[in-house]
Amino acid sequence: MKAAVELSLDTLTRHPLPPIAGGDKDARGSILIIAGSREVAGAALLTALGAMRAGAGRLQIVTVDSAAAGLSISMPEAMVTGLAEGRDGGFAPSTVKTLADRAAAADVVVAGPGMRGNRSTEKLAAALVHRDKPLVLDAALLHALPARRDEVNASGCPTILLPHAGEMASLLGCEEDEVEADPAAAGHRCATCYDTITLVKGVSSHIVTPDGQVFRYEGGGPGLGVSGSGATLAGIVGGLLARGADPLTALLWGVWCHGEAGRRLAERIGTLGFLAREIPDELPGILRDGGMLQLTP
Repeated sequence: MKAAVELSLDTLTRHPLPPIAGGDKDARGSILIIAGSREVAGAALLTALGAMRAGAGRLQIVTVDSAAAGLSISMPEAMVTGLAEGRDGGFAPSTVKTLADRAAAADVVVAGPGMRGNRSTEKLAAALVHRDKPLVLDAALLHALPARRDEVNASGCPTILLPHAGEMASLLGCEEDEVEADPAAAGHRCATCYDTITLVKGVSSHIVTPDGQVFRYEGGGPGLGVSGSGATLAGIVGGLLARGADPLTALLWGVWCHGEAGRRLAERIGTLGFLAREIPDELPGILRDGGMLQLTP
């Protein structure tokens, strides 16, 4: 594992986002968000807001039936589909084939925020990792991966994992305090085991690649430790992937933009007390100020 590189705007200049080719929404990619459950319906909305504010062109959301109607009104920019849910309020096992078919048609898939871990999640994780296009996994789907580790490792799918310490412990089969003691090492183990680019979220976040590159980010502030913040980050990363960024570039920019949004909100509102839904609104200005929204000549 290589020495950690501090993630800063200077670092990002060596990983530039692709320029915008024009005004056609199809040029900025299609993103499918698979998210939400009866009790956490808003996670899909937060993920979608992050994706669209990061610049994705076309948005589809698949969620559980009970959440679909409200979500389609709250996010009129999206095509929203509701699928059958089980007694626990999560996706029913019968939905896995439909979810996999919808995923196959999308340029980018973000899956997991707000989902209920149940019998469908392991089957869905196995289906999604056989994609040949970018995939972002978060929350419940991370807990489903250990049983499918060999499949994930062998799939070749360009996958990004976004675990916090507890989810990382589940991925590695270790204790959470072991992850917290050395998050970079835990991230490297995970990236190697699953052949994925991995973010270990925390007060200091670490982005680790299978070949041992490590980037450390310590910005953002404590206000980002709030319900829904992780869902917005997943959406931001997915939106940057939809625009054509490679997985490492999308994750580096996603983490930095998420943190910079927290910094700006802290300055304007207060160190604590801003909401996850306010994070995406900061993104267009952050990307503009970073000089990364120019059109191609």
